[in-house]
Amino acid sequence: MADEKLGGAVESVDPGVDEKTRFKKCDQIAFYRRQKQEHVKQYLPLLDTVEITEEGAQLELQDPVTMVKLLLQVCAIKDGTVRLKIDELKPIRERYKVSDVLTGQPVCERLKVVLCGEEVTVTLNPNGWLYFETLQHPPKPRLAAESNEREDEDTMGLWKETFEEFVDIKANGPSSVGLDMRLHGFSHVYGLPEHADSFQLKDTRDGEAYRLYNLDVFGYDLHSRLGLYGSVPLLLAHKPSRSIGVFWLNASETLLDIHTSEDGPLSTVEGASSPPVKRRKIPAHTDLHWMSESGVIDTFILLGPTPSQVFSQYAELTGYQAMPPLFSLGYHQCRWNYKDEADVKEVDAGFDRHGIPYDVIWLDIEHTDGKRYFTWDPSLFPDPVGLQLHLQERGRKMVVISDPHFKIDPLWQLYCEAKQGGHFVKDREGGLYDGSCWPGNSCYVDFSSPKARAWYSSLFALDKYKGSTESLFVWNDMNEPSVFSGPEKTMPKDAVHYGGWEHRELHNLYGFYQHLATVEGLMSRSGGSERPFVLSRSFFAGSQRLGAVWTGDNLATWEYLKISIPMLLSLSVVGVAFCGADVGGFFQDPEPELLVRWYQAGALQPFFRGHSALQTKRREPWLFGEAVTTAIRTAVQQRYRLLPYWYTLFYHAHTSAQPPLRPLWVEFPKEQNTFAVEHEYMIGRALLACPVTDPGVTEVKILLPGTGECWYDVHTAQVYRGGRTLSLPVTLDTVPLFQRGGTVVPRKAGSGSCTADLQKLPFILTVALDSKDSAEGELYLDDGHSFSFRDRKQFALRRFSLKRGCLLNCCADDTGQFDSGGIVQSVSFLGVKRKPSAVTVQISGVRKNCTEFQHLEEQHQLTVGGLDLDVGKDWEIRIL
Repeated sequence: MADEKLGGAVESVDPGVDEKTRFKKCDQIAFYRRQKQEHVKQYLPLLDTVEITEEGAQLELQDPVTMVKLLLQVCAIKDGTVRLKIDELKPIRERYKVSDVLTGQPVCERLKVVLCGEEVTVTLNPNGWLYFETLQHPPKPRLAAESNEREDEDTMGLWKETFEEFVDIKANGPSSVGLDMRLHGFSHVYGLPEHADSFQLKDTRDGEAYRLYNLDVFGYDLHSRLGLYGSVPLLLAHKPSRSIGVFWLNASETLLDIHTSEDGPLSTVEGASSPPVKRRKIPAHTDLHWMSESGVIDTFILLGPTPSQVFSQYAELTGYQAMPPLFSLGYHQCRWNYKDEADVKEVDAGFDRHGIPYDVIWLDIEHTDGKRYFTWDPSLFPDPVGLQLHLQERGRKMVVISDPHFKIDPLWQLYCEAKQGGHFVKDREGGLYDGSCWPGNSCYVDFSSPKARAWYSSLFALDKYKGSTESLFVWNDMNEPSVFSGPEKTMPKDAVHYGGWEHRELHNLYGFYQHLATVEGLMSRSGGSERPFVLSRSFFAGSQRLGAVWTGDNLATWEYLKISIPMLLSLSVVGVAFCGADVGGFFQDPEPELLVRWYQAGALQPFFRGHSALQTKRREPWLFGEAVTTAIRTAVQQRYRLLPYWYTLFYHAHTSAQPPLRPLWVEFPKEQNTFAVEHEYMIGRALLACPVTDPGVTEVKILLPGTGECWYDVHTAQVYRGGRTLSLPVTLDTVPLFQRGGTVVPRKAGSGSCTADLQKLPFILTVALDSKDSAEGELYLDDGHSFSFRDRKQFALRRFSLKRGCLLNCCADDTGQFDSGGIVQSVSFLGVKRKPSAVTVQISGVRKNCTEFQHLEEQHQLTVGGLDLDVGKDWEIRIL
């Protein structure tokens, strides 16, 4: 019976159409064609309309041909951000403006004119590509003689646009907007996820523009600018002296053309009859041309000047990364699908039997009763509460899938509730929109409606969601939204949402809104006391404050492993810090070496989940022989030991917007040889990771940045000087990881079987000396699951600092009141060249000698053990 049910679902994996032809190229997008074909239009500033207030400045712009007026508003936001808005002065109806993404109304400051020599950072509209299609009344029916003119209009897609068999009727007519800007002195730009492409954004003159349009692209092409599952319209630019950001707040389909110019040769300007004038160097710059199908122009210039300040400026607008529960930073085991309760229990026991820690097991769509979410298959999962309690007894959790489509079933209570409550998206005729997804014919919840979101959130209550417990968490999939029968496998743009807005206006927000409703549901379930965990495939700006995302339906090939690193870096620099890729590849069967390398990489990335499709062979870590099992076990155990460091990094992401995963240039902003590096990255400021992403290699090349820096191989303690490229021999067991001199990294002394076990284990510290024999690091602690850290100051932040042979542990935030009871068992010092005569410990004014210390002369490593020091108390260790 189980096999029958599972087998039946396979047919809906691929609706039978070549995926690559289902999605538009730029020249098939009408508003893009219109904006690219339009001649330069110079709007005239009406200087007599200038108004300057405490909130900023505004003036009117006028099209000299149509005489239509626009309103331009500029305001300075505290901490170094400038906001520019352009809207119609007197639209015939309101244009859509993105809501719920900004965390509040930005606080404006008095505008100031600051003279900065000759340096200009950003110029707006340098090429005159400001474009604003004003709203119109629908055209009146035309006579037959005028049909040719109507055909010309249709080719421009003004009121109707056709793609394949789909016809998009534009009730409000053409409404696209566009603006160009020049970033002076910048030739390296980043961000703008989600694309399966290089970390550094490319010049688009040789091909497609970067497209931001959330789509379900199964087995997506690599090195492509096609929009994938999520969109964050934030671009960062970096040069040795400055970082800036550009945030384009628009949720409709958006394209970005990028033209990058390096520092050019000297140019000579010659007149017709005059001698050549002075030769001058053409400075580096990047031109951006933003184009969106609808809405208004609402853009923020984040002026930095440091990478950290750009991250903070953006977080002040859209929110900081949610503080994850500790268990969610452990390893997650997922498959489409674990067959039944016995299968789940067997997999759970397999991890214990093979000594591999994990925290969460996931159930895909087949756990439901006929693809009806919030239900359980009565024959396969007859006792879901008992199953969750079985996992709870072992300190583990369960995650289930919840997609945005509801099976059209008049006998299903939730479908009837949603229909009667008006919670579904409508079609352009006013009926319920009917699309196809896993259950077959389905309606889609209108998450843009506050009322629909509240209803959906209420479904997660324990008395409503039968079979659920407090240890059940949620995965939002297919929420671009995916519609098998729709244009580009998504919802038609002329579908209608709450408030009468067409889907085109808010398409990229749809998944964000489901993510928001799910998080609010789990929050309500606990009365607001417990941190939720929700993974979403689709996302937008602001999704970072809701939870985690991943890179979608990848394939089990080396190329997809390699591209996962730049994809995650792109997410990290735009604030989406809790991100990962399906370990092993979702579809196809990985060879054993690839599987090992992917586990090693995934263990060094924020969200760590193994996942595989229904059609693939089972791939639990112990199914490939002892050598593979051992290598995977080692990688996962090292991840668990390092969780105190990861958790501390997420605290800093939550409070100061510093991403755990960082490109090298964030830590080494002046070193231009780091600007294009995308195969290695920093984990915080202390660790440099370079996962092996090629088959059969025996050596990898690793850039160790920072002239004068010390880099210590985490596995051997061997030290290397920075400012060089290292050729490192590797075997299947090698995971290139280096600790930066001048840092302190906290770990656990063991890995346990899950994070609940980890809490009981003592800490060890690794202190890596820099060239001045100094080091510094932090450790964040709380209960790992509740909001007590926020509401009752139940947290502790400890700072470790080494100077002149003395390691101090002191409080870094005296508002914290949490006592973890954690113990530091040992401290390892890297870079200690001579054996000390003695090591002493002082706590509460009492000093004593340490008898358990060992110095390895060749490795320059000193280990002090047998300490039993309370991590929450002040103490010092002195090396004599």
